[in-house]
Amino acid sequence: MDNNLAAIFSINLFSDPTAVTQILSLNEKTEQYGLVLSPADASALVQTRAEVLSANGRIEVGSATIGKLVDAFCDSAYINQREYTAIMHALIEIFYNAKNETLDRISDDELIDFMKYSFETSCGGSLDLLAGRELNKLAENLRFGVKNYWNMHPEEEVLDEDEKKYEAKEHDYE
Repeated sequence: MDNNLAAIFSINLFSDPTAVTQILSLNEKTEQYGLVLSPADASALVQTRAEVLSANGRIEVGSATIGKLVDAFCDSAYINQREYTAIMHALIEIFYNAKNETLDRISDDELIDFMKYSFETSCGGSLDLLAGRELNKLAENLRFGVKNYWNMHPEEEVLDEDEKKYEAKEHDYE
């Protein structure tokens, strides 16, 4: 039985045969930002995705995530053609690691939005800061049930009206 399962899973049943074509179709949008992927680049991104999924024990049908990352990051002031492919490989790895670390408590789209926002603002284009600081804090916030989990500085968190009322009542009893 184990040999049969190994044979079944050695065939990549979850690959998308049109993944490279779908990724290359994004060149129409990205070229306005001076970014273009070659067929070899797109194929390598699909391979990176497969390797990262396997390393993280994840299964995903389709390759929409790569396209979403390309679409989200193509207009970044911190990405140029020379580094484009390497950055996309890193973003794919960072994305799937973050999915595991956040225990899938955040949608793919919201995670990508958070990654892009952080990359452009507090990280200043640093992938190390994105992966090491911002996404670790996001994962921590999600694991501990912080309501505003995007807030990387909870000491500065603004209370909503109900929380203000509760805090006021709490001080009345002191």
